[in-house]
Amino acid sequence: MKQIFTVTGMTCEHCEKAVVRAVRQLDRAAEVQADRTQNRVEVDSEQPREALAQAIAEEGYTVAT
Repeated sequence: MKQIFTVTGMTCEHCEKAVVRAVRQLDRAAEVQADRTQNRVEVDSEQPREALAQAIAEEGYTVAT
C-alpha cells in the first residue's frame, strides 16, 4: 500500500538516506522515496501507517499526521 508522509527536518541527502534506512529496517521490501525539498516521503509497504511514521520519528524527524 502506497502512503505519503509530510516529514520536516530533512535538510540534506544524509537525512533522506536516514529516513529510507529507518523505513527499510521496519520493512526490508518497502519501496521508499524521500524528497527533502518537498518535505515528502513516499512509502510502498504493507506495514501500518503508524509504525512507519514512528520509525521515521525515531530518526529525529517530525511526521505530520
